[in-house]
Amino acid sequence: MKTQTYQLGQQYSFKAIWKTTFPILVALVMEELLGMIDTAFLGRVGEIELGASAIAGVYYTILYMLGFGFSIGVQIIIGWRNGEAHESGKGFDSIGRVFWQGVWFLGALALLTMGLSYIFSPGILKAVISSDRILDATLAYVDWRVPGLLFGFLAALFRAFYVGTRETSILTWNSAVLVSSNILLDWLLIFGHWGLPAMGIKGAALASTIAEGISLLCFVVWAAFTADRKYGLQKPVKPVWKELKQLLSTASWVMVEYVLNVSVWLLFFLFIEHLGEEQLAIANIVRSISEVSFVFSAAFASTAATLVSNIIGEGHPEGVIPVIRRVTMLCTIVMLPLLALFSLFPHQIISIFTDIPSLVRDSVPTLWVMCAATLLTLPWNIYLQSVAGTGNTRICLRFDIVALLIYSVYCIFIIGRLKSSIAVCWTADGVYSLCILIQCLVYIHKGNWRDKQI
Repeated sequence: MKTQTYQLGQQYSFKAIWKTTFPILVALVMEELLGMIDTAFLGRVGEIELGASAIAGVYYTILYMLGFGFSIGVQIIIGWRNGEAHESGKGFDSIGRVFWQGVWFLGALALLTMGLSYIFSPGILKAVISSDRILDATLAYVDWRVPGLLFGFLAALFRAFYVGTRETSILTWNSAVLVSSNILLDWLLIFGHWGLPAMGIKGAALASTIAEGISLLCFVVWAAFTADRKYGLQKPVKPVWKELKQLLSTASWVMVEYVLNVSVWLLFFLFIEHLGEEQLAIANIVRSISEVSFVFSAAFASTAATLVSNIIGEGHPEGVIPVIRRVTMLCTIVMLPLLALFSLFPHQIISIFTDIPSLVRDSVPTLWVMCAATLLTLPWNIYLQSVAGTGNTRICLRFDIVALLIYSVYCIFIIGRLKSSIAVCWTADGVYSLCILIQCLVYIHKGNWRDKQI
């Protein structure tokens, strides 16, 4: 039968899924090292810098998610066009047109976001941070970090192109350049080596900004000399409102959804900040560790989204659910040893991020809760991105809003009212993920997405 042959085809076998996922995984792990490196360096500067970098990092990530979320929408559309082109044997140049419309939009969005940040960030952060010392350090980080939005937005667009066309090998090399340059710049600018001034938390922000600029330059050079000309990347296309409007109809919902997704972290840290500076530092340490496990699921989720969009573009929606199951199974096999490592050697893992004995000791229970929550809700991101891959990005936003409302009520109760320990507070992460997973499972198995067109 056609359905069975397609579901078992080599293009979507476990080996093919891993081949697509592995470069994405390596790239995300390396890029996640940016935040981990900052945490590890600043953990040796002081508790104030460590806590402030948590809030500042999440705040910057929310701004960055405006562009990154849009790029995921672009990735989904490129995946559809790629599937359609492979099925018909023509139309690959439409991918380049999508890419260039994204360039014009994200370039303008980056400049606008940077300007608004410089105007409004001081007032926003002052309204929600109670400690003056943490506020000053947070603002110092944000001021030096927001120029990186332009580099980050456009680099995300290149990633969308390579993931959408399933040509992901470049991601590994680009991320290696990003991380290695960030490590060197952190060492130079935070502590002031080679005659440079010791900038502390400002140095961490500046180092990440410069490293992102280097990463974007590598993408541009690589695409100019190696990208297949059938996609039309080497031929800039002028902004066309009709095409951009079509792009926005899909990508704008993902953009808002990603901002809300990261806003969960900011909300959590703002609640924790009112419990004290030490609790905030613990939360930042465990968040950095949890991000390691998250990037694994994020890599498989990104693969799921592009496989789903490619499958539907080829005209085979019956292959969607089997492929999602395969991606989830492969993700579980990879994730279990990682969570076991965190659970069995908590002191050694935490010591990577701080050499303060009390922080190491007090962070252990929270790390265990994080591992348990991750295990229980492992497939949530895979299913959420698979829903986005079907083209119905608006419903992903609805799922996130419902989960965020439940999460907020939960945080208000256990953190704001009960003043629970940081370990108990971390159960909120599991509540949020479980809400997303349940909604996605219902949607995928109802099958209302099968006739969607973009």
